[in-house]
Amino acid sequence: MLEYYFSILEGRRPARHWLASRVAAGPGDIEGMPEEELWSCHHSAMETFRRLLSGGEEPGPVDGPTLLDLKAALARRMLSSCHMCERRCGVDRTAGERGYCGVGDESRVASMFLHFGEEPELVPSHTVFFSGCTFHCVYCQNWDIAMDARSGSPADPDLLARGLREGLRQGSRNANFVGGNPDPNLHTILDTIILLGDDGRHLPMVWNSNMYTSLEAMRLLEGVMDVYLGDFRYGNDACAKRLSDVEDYFKVVSRNFRTAHRQGEVMLRQLLIPDHLDCCTAMIMAWVAENIPGVYFNLMFQYRPEYRAALYPELDRRLTGEERLAAVELARRLDIALC
Repeated sequence: MLEYYFSILEGRRPARHWLASRVAAGPGDIEGMPEEELWSCHHSAMETFRRLLSGGEEPGPVDGPTLLDLKAALARRMLSSCHMCERRCGVDRTAGERGYCGVGDESRVASMFLHFGEEPELVPSHTVFFSGCTFHCVYCQNWDIAMDARSGSPADPDLLARGLREGLRQGSRNANFVGGNPDPNLHTILDTIILLGDDGRHLPMVWNSNMYTSLEAMRLLEGVMDVYLGDFRYGNDACAKRLSDVEDYFKVVSRNFRTAHRQGEVMLRQLLIPDHLDCCTAMIMAWVAENIPGVYFNLMFQYRPEYRAALYPELDRRLTGEERLAAVELARRLDIALC
């Protein structure tokens, strides 16, 4: 489990983003190319990337734009008709418009620090908390930054890259992009990773997301993210709509977990919510057992009533011991090894 991630930390293999920076993006000025041509170049470059990844090769630098540059250019194109998440607001962020998440063309960072509260395999994790979120969870524990995309400071990629280098000197094991949610900040994240250069050769990248990412954004994340640290929160669309104001939740998130499972290594988080064992946790566990068996599965008991949870009677309490034991027993019956 997490074999490639540990091979990066041990210096046996390069991080995926470093390998992508050694793949040529194709001829010409990528900034001036039509978007359709950019995607065509991306398709070809990704075939080369996959061959290198599976063969364990470490090529030298390329002359001209790289696959990583191409991904960043495509992410910036998304800003003019935003579809970084599956809400697909279509707003022109370059013209000052803001969609559901409230994030403009300039990302904002609420905090950045070495985090010791993540999964043991990740700590210390250099976490970058972006402001704004694509969900409005009524029990959000980070509501102060998630619900206000104006909080924090402008996210300058050069400063972020310098911060990640300092984190490496302090012993960080990875760069962990979270929030809020990282999806609306894809362009900033890619620009930051490019600026790391060879300093990031053995720094794994972690996409810490609600996994409501768009198909196009998932394509850009392949070859960049080593670990998908994803939340799988709801087992049905009705609960997702009522508690997080999101449509087509199960279809989108299950699709993205399957995609992430092909693209990198997955650490799945399932937050047990009071009174949602049967409708959510049980349904998610059944799907995982059938579709991505053996995945890293973190059953989380950290729920506490925050933000507007008091307005929802079943949410205005902590978990009971019986709920915890029932969830663990369910995982045992489905042969899901809890991490």
